[in-house]
Amino acid sequence: MATVVGAGLLLVVASACAPSERDSVAAGSGSGGSGTVLTTSPNPPSSSADPSTSDQVVPNGGTAVPGDRVDATALPEGYPVQVWTEGDGTTVGVTGQEGGCGKVRAEVTGQSAAAVAIDLVETVPAGEQLCTMDLRYPPLSVRIDQPLGERTVVLTERTEQK
Repeated sequence: MATVVGAGLLLVVASACAPSERDSVAAGSGSGGSGTVLTTSPNPPSSSADPSTSDQVVPNGGTAVPGDRVDATALPEGYPVQVWTEGDGTTVGVTGQEGGCGKVRAEVTGQSAAAVAIDLVETVPAGEQLCTMDLRYPPLSVRIDQPLGERTVVLTERTEQK
């Protein structure tokens, strides 16, 4: 009986460490481009909880953007969809997703009277190296030219190697 329990425990531990499809990155994936580059806030809170299934949490002083004004159809299933504005509405916050050796940033890729496009870019090492198998969900923010107002936020994501 102890052997069966021990084997079951080993299977659970081994499967938790197995790489997922999300962890595989093809060389040259993603597209280049320039735009406003966004970094994480100083000492951003990070969590191993899956924010895509939890209630939206915004920073103190932030205002959640209603779900009907967020287009996240280009994001992979399970990617967090949390968007808010801060201050006068020219700062838009989003929750990114990064894992292991990856580092996520946000870039404004377009602004119009109807929408603001934000690309969530995870940079991963180009060469092989050992990385942890964890996911982090840092808050990111970008500055836009005019307050968001009633415009839709369009979210996309890509991975780049450096």
